Amino acid sequence: MARRSLAAVITVALALLQVASAGSWLRQFTTDGTVRTGYDPSRQKVVTLNLDRSSGAAGINSKQQFLYGEFSFEMKLIRGNSAGTVTCFYLSSGTDDWRDEIDMEFMGNSSGQPVVLNTNVWANGDGKKEHQFDLWFDPSADYHTYTIIWNPTNILFKVDNIFIRSFKRYADLAYPSSKPMTLHATLWDGSYWATEKGKVPIDWNNAPFVVSYRSFYANACVAGGACHAGRDGWMSKRLDAAEWGTVRWAERNYMRYNYCTDGWRFPNGLPAECSRK
Repeated sequence: MARRSLAAVITVALALLQVASAGSWLRQFTTDGTVRTGYDPSRQKVVTLNLDRSSGAAGINSKQQFLYGEFSFEMKLIRGNSAGTVTCFYLSSGTDDWRDEIDMEFMGNSSGQPVVLNTNVWANGDGKKEHQFDLWFDPSADYHTYTIIWNPTNILFKVDNIFIRSFKRYADLAYPSSKPMTLHATLWDGSYWATEKGKVPIDWNNAPFVVSYRSFYANACVAGGACHAGRDGWMSKRLDAAEWGTVRWAERNYMRYNYCTDGWRFPNGLPAECSRK
C-alpha cells in the first residue's frame, strides 16, 4: 500500500465505541465460526467464541479500521485443559507480506500449567518481536481486562491495571504508523505451535472450548480522514516511572521469552532496537 499522510487516512474525530451491552457492541463486528451471546452468572450479557473439531475457528472482526487508539477486551479464557488452543486479541492491516500487526495471544496450557501471553509487533512485514509472560493468575476463573494502546510514540500492553510492555518507536526503524488496521478477537487450533512448541496438541475430548467477552472498549482514530488527539490521554501516553516499575516487575518475575536475548534466532545480530534505550 502506498504511504500516505496521517491526515489522509484517519478520521476527523475520535471514535468512542465502548458500550454497556455485549449484544450492542457486537454489532460493531462481523463474525466467523460459532459466536454466541449469553449471560454470565451475574446475568451480565457476554459474547462467546466456541471451538470444536467440526466448527473450526471462531472470531469477531471490527467493521471499521483504525490508525492509533486504545483497545480493551474484558475476557475469561478456556477452563481446564486448553492445550493447543490460541485465543487472540490483535490489530492487523491484512495478511500480505508487508502487513502491520499488534498481537496479544494467549497460548493454551495443560491443566495446572500457566497460560502464556505472547505480545508481538509487526511493522511493514518485520515481526519476530515477541515478549512472552506467564500470567500470574488463572485467566479462566474470572474476567480480566487486556489492553493495547497504540500511538505515534509507542505501543503499550496492559493486563488489568498493570503495564507489562512498551514497544518504542525509533525514527530509523519500521513502526506501525501508516496502515489502518482491523481489530480481531479469535479462537483457533494452534496445535502445531501453541503449547510447548507444538508438543501438546488439542484434546478434542475437551471440546467445545469457550472464551467469553464481557465488555469491549475502543477510543481510537477511525480510518477515513484526519485525526487529532483532543484531550484523550492515549494519543500521547508514555509510561511514567511507576509504570516502568510494573514492566520491570513483570519481566523479572513472569517473562518466559524475550526476542532481544535470543541469539540463536538472530545469528547475524539482534534487531537494532534491542541495543537502544
